[in-house]
Amino acid sequence: MKNEELRFKDEEQPDENSSFPEHSEGTLHSSLKEKTAKGLFWGGVSNGVQQLLNLFFGIFLARLLTPADYGMVGMLTIFSAMASILQEGGFISALTNRKTTEHKDYNAVFWFSTLMGISLYTLLYMAAPYIAEFYRQPELTALARLSFLGFLISSTNVAPRAFLFKHLKTKENAIISFVSLTLSGIIGITLAFYGFAYWGIAIQSIAYIASMTVLSYRFSGWRPSWHIDFTPIREMIGYSSKLIATHTFHIINANLFSVILGKFYTEKEVGFFNQANKWNTMGYTTINGMMTGVAQPVLSTLSEDRDYQLKALRKMLRFTAFVSFPAMFGLSLTAPELITLTITDKWLPSAQIMQVLCVGGAFLPISNLFSQLLLSRGHSSTYMWCTIALSTLQLAAAILMYPQGLQPMLYTFVGIHISWTGVWLYFVHREIGLTFLAWLKDIGPYLLLSSTLVIAAKMSTEHIETTSIRLLCKIGGVGSLYILILWALKSVILQETVSFFLNKKK
Repeated sequence: MKNEELRFKDEEQPDENSSFPEHSEGTLHSSLKEKTAKGLFWGGVSNGVQQLLNLFFGIFLARLLTPADYGMVGMLTIFSAMASILQEGGFISALTNRKTTEHKDYNAVFWFSTLMGISLYTLLYMAAPYIAEFYRQPELTALARLSFLGFLISSTNVAPRAFLFKHLKTKENAIISFVSLTLSGIIGITLAFYGFAYWGIAIQSIAYIASMTVLSYRFSGWRPSWHIDFTPIREMIGYSSKLIATHTFHIINANLFSVILGKFYTEKEVGFFNQANKWNTMGYTTINGMMTGVAQPVLSTLSEDRDYQLKALRKMLRFTAFVSFPAMFGLSLTAPELITLTITDKWLPSAQIMQVLCVGGAFLPISNLFSQLLLSRGHSSTYMWCTIALSTLQLAAAILMYPQGLQPMLYTFVGIHISWTGVWLYFVHREIGLTFLAWLKDIGPYLLLSSTLVIAAKMSTEHIETTSIRLLCKIGGVGSLYILILWALKSVILQETVSFFLNKKK
C-alpha cells in the first residue's frame, strides 16, 4: 500500500506540479492549470451545494409525502429524460469539441433544440393516455402532460448551457444551480405542505428547469437571433447523433428499475427504489459534476498531445478515486442511519437498496472520466457502442432476474456495471496507452483503504444501539482515519488538495 501510494509523487508527472504540457507560447500551460483548478473548485462547490440543497429539501418532502407519491412521478422519469436527450441532441458536447465557435453555431443549436422540444412534447402529450394504461394508473395521464412541460422549457436552454460549459463558467453555473434549487425547493415544500402530493413534485421540477433557463441566459449573455441557418447542425450531426443514441441508453440504464418495478410491482415499491436511488445519485453526481465540468474541455485542449493527455487523465483518475471511494462506500455504510434519522422509519426499506447502489455508484465517476477521454478525442462512436452494449446487457439481466426479486436484480445490475469499467479501460488503453497496472496503481490504494475502513467501521459499531451515535462513529471513524493514513503515506493528491484550499482562503 505504502509503496503504491508513494509512487504517486512524480514518476508520471512532467515536472514538480504539472499535469499539462508546456507550450512555446509560455502561457497556455499555466493558464490551463489555473482554469482546471478553478473549474474543479467551483465544480465541487456547485455540486456540493446542489446536493446539500437536494438533501435539505428532500428530507422535508420525504417527511411530508409518501413512497407512493414518489412512485407516481418516478414512473414518468424515463419518458421526460429520453425526450430531454433527444431535444438536446448531444450539441453541448459537439460545440465544446469545436475548435472555434461563432454566434451562428449556438443560434442553430437553439432553434433546432426548440423545434425538437415542441415536436416531442406534442407527441408525448398525445401518448400520455397510453403511458397511463401501461402502468395501470389512470391519474398518470394528466400528471404526464404537466411533467413533460419541463423538457419543453429546457429545450430553449441548450445553447446558453453550451456557451457556459464551453467557456468553463463553473462559478456562474454554481450560482445558477443554487438559486434554482432554492427557489424550486421552497415551492415543492409549500405545495407538499398544502397537500398537493405528487402534483407538487412535478411543479417543483418545472420551477427548477424554468429558473435554470432564465438564469443561464442571464449569466451567459448570449441571445438567439431570427436568422436561422442549420448549416452548423449538419456539420455537428454526425458527432451529436452518436451521443443521442448513447445518452438514450444511459437513460434506459438509469431508469430501468423504475420501469420494471412500475410494471410488475406497486407504486410504493417504486417509491422506495427512487428514494434510495436519489441518495445514490446525490453522491456520485457531486463527484461526476465536479470532474465533468473540466474533464472534456481540458482533455480536448490536450487532444493533440497524447503523452500529456495521458498524464492529465491519470491525475484526474487519482483525484476521482481519492474522493469517490470513501464518499460512496461511506454512504453505503451509513444508509440505515441516514434514512432513519432524516426521513423516518417509513422509508427504511430504501436503505438496503441504497447500500447496493452506492457500491456501484463509486465506480461511475471513473467510467465517466473514461468516456470523457474518448469524447475529447472525437470517438463518439466508440462511446456510443460501448454504452449500447452495456445497456443491452443490463436490460437483459434485469428482465431475466426480476422474478427473483429486487435484491438479486440489483446485485446483478451493479456487478455488470463494475465489471464494465474494464471495457472502458480497454478502449482508453487502445487510444492513449493507459495500462491496467497503471490504472490499478492510480485507484488501488484509495479503493483498498476505503473498503477496509468501511468494513472495519461496520463491524466495530454494530453493538451501538443509539442510531445517531452509531452514525457519528461511522462517519468520524472512517473520515478521520482515511485522511490520517493518507497524510502519513504522503499522498500527493491529498497534499495538493489541502494546499489548494489553503491558498483559496488567503
